[in-house]
Amino acid sequence: QVQLVESGGGLVQAGGSLRLSCAASGSIFSYNTMGWYRQAPGKQRELVASITNGGSTNYADSAKGRFTISRDNAKNTVYLQMNSLKPEDTAVFYCNGWSRLFGNHWGQGTQVTVSS
Repeated sequence: QVQLVESGGGLVQAGGSLRLSCAASGSIFSYNTMGWYRQAPGKQRELVASITNGGSTNYADSAKGRFTISRDNAKNTVYLQMNSLKPEDTAVFYCNGWSRLFGNHWGQGTQVTVSS
């Protein structure tokens, strides 16, 4: 099974930027879609952004215009560039890989905290 490992989380002031990375132990082409989800305290996990093997992207309304998902197939890594961060972006961010054959795989999560 491919392992997904997130990094890049941390504490940032409102208006700042962070870039999250999700490194896969195998080929990210094992997945039809890679995505970033987040879960704030007391809330359900929600999709932030996703990218298909073909490069098509999808964003939550809250992420549009501020976040950018990208992938480096040679490095088997997916990124989430987050700009203009807001306190309400504070959450644990999870990397997800989905395939028709194996379903969902999740990373362990990385904490993002945005101070006001």
